[in-house]
Amino acid sequence: MADEDHDAGRADWAVLVAASSGALLCFLNLSALNVALPAVARSLHASPAQASWILLSYMLVSTVCILSFGRLADLWGRRRLFLTGLWLFVAACAACALAPSAELMLASRIAQAVGAAGVMANASALVGDAFGRRRMGLALGVLAMVAALAQVVGPLAGGFVVSWWGWRVLFMLNVPIGLGVLAWSWKVLPHSAAAGAERFDLAGAALSLVGIGCVTYALSMAGTRGWTSTPVWAFMLAGLCAIALFSGVQMRVASPLVDPSLFSDPARRTAYACILLLSMTQAAPLLLVALYLQACAGLQPSQAGLRIAPVAFGMLMAAPLAGAMTRRFRPESICVAGMLLAGCALALLAALLQPTIGAVQLSLCLWVLGLGIGSFVTPNNTSILQSVAPRRRGVANGVRSTLQNTGIMIGTALALSVAMARLPSGSQRMILGGGGAGLSNQDVAAFTQGARHALVVLAVLCLAGAALIAATIYRNASAGPAVGASA
Repeated sequence: MADEDHDAGRADWAVLVAASSGALLCFLNLSALNVALPAVARSLHASPAQASWILLSYMLVSTVCILSFGRLADLWGRRRLFLTGLWLFVAACAACALAPSAELMLASRIAQAVGAAGVMANASALVGDAFGRRRMGLALGVLAMVAALAQVVGPLAGGFVVSWWGWRVLFMLNVPIGLGVLAWSWKVLPHSAAAGAERFDLAGAALSLVGIGCVTYALSMAGTRGWTSTPVWAFMLAGLCAIALFSGVQMRVASPLVDPSLFSDPARRTAYACILLLSMTQAAPLLLVALYLQACAGLQPSQAGLRIAPVAFGMLMAAPLAGAMTRRFRPESICVAGMLLAGCALALLAALLQPTIGAVQLSLCLWVLGLGIGSFVTPNNTSILQSVAPRRRGVANGVRSTLQNTGIMIGTALALSVAMARLPSGSQRMILGGGGAGLSNQDVAAFTQGARHALVVLAVLCLAGAALIAATIYRNASAGPAVGASA
C-alpha cells in the first residue's frame, strides 16, 4: 500500500513538472518581450501601433481562446488539448524567430497565442486533478512560483539575449526546450475520460469569441488612439452586447460553455472579480518601468531587465508560502493582505519615480509588489478550484484565466494610455520603438508625470480589491458558517 501511495505521489509530481514547464514557456515568452520590444520593433521597422500589437496580440488572442479551450478540456480531455497547444506554440516560436516583417511577426504571434491558450487553459486544472482538494494549495503554489520564475528569467533573458545575440535567438531558444517539454508531457500526462453526455456549446463559443475579442481589441486600441476614440467605443459596445447575448444563451442551453452555477457562490464571484483587478497591476508596471528606464534613464534592455527582476523574486518567495498557508488560514484573508501589499508598493513607486531613482529604492518597491502579487494569486486560485467539482475545473480555470488575461490587457492599455497621454506621437514612437533616445527634457517630464499617474491608478485598483474581499468576509461572518458550493 505504501508503494502504491509512493508511486501515485511520483505521478502527481510528474504531472506538476509537465504542467509547470508548459506554463513556464508561455509566461517566459510574454515577460521577455516586455524588455525586447524596442529591439524587435526597431529591427522590423514597426510603427508604434504595430509595436503595441506585437506585444498585445499575444494577450488578446489567448484571452479570446482560453474560455472555449477550458470547456473543450473538460469535454475532450486535458491531455489532448495541452499537447496540441504546446506543439502549436513551439512551431510558432520558430516562425517568430524567422519572421522577416512586422506583419508576419504578428501572424506568428497570433499562432503562438492560440497554442498558449491550450496550455494555460489546462495547466492549473491538470494539477488540481492530480493532487486533489487536500494538497491542491501547495501544488498550485508551486505552479504560481513557476509563473513568478518566468517573471525573473524572462526580463533577464530577454535583456541579455537581445543585447548579445539579437532578439531572434530569444524565440529560437524556445524550440528545443519546448520539444523536450512536449516529449515529457506526452509520457506523463494521464488520459482522462471525455464527458460524452455533454455537448460543446457552439453558439456560446461564437458569442464569447466575438464579445471577448471586441472588448479586448477596444482595450488594445485605447493605448494609442485614446479612450474617447470612436473605434474604441464602437468595438467596446459591440463586445458588451455580444457578452450580454452570451449570458442569456448560457441560461437556456442544456450544456452551456460556462455553467451559470460557477457564479452562484458569492465568495467565488469575489475571487473572480479580484483576479481581474489584481492582474491589471501584474504586467503593466513591469512594462511601464522597463520602457521608462530605457526612455528616461538611458538604460540598455539588459539593464532594464535586471532592474525590474525584484518583482518576480518577491513572487517566488510569496507564492509557495501562501499556498502552504491555505491549510491554516482562510484564503480570503491571505488575499486581502496580498492586495494591500501590492497597492502600497505601487503607491510608493509612484511617489519615488524619476529618471534618477535609486536602484535600491526601485528594487524595494518592486519586491514588495511581487510579495503582494504572490500572496494573492495562489490562495485565490486555490479557493476557485477547490469549490468546484472536478468535471468543471477546466471551465472554472478557463474563466479565471480569461479574467486574468483580460485584466493584463486592461492594465497594459490603461497604463500606456495614461502614461503617454501628454506625449506627441513622435515621442511615443521613440519610447516604443527606439528606447527613447532623443527625448527632450519636456517629454521626459511629461512621461514621468504620466507614469506616476498610471501607477496611482493601479494602486487604487489593488486597494479596491482588498476592500471587496474584506466586505465579502464580513458578510459571510455576519450570515454564519457558509456552505461550500460545488458547481
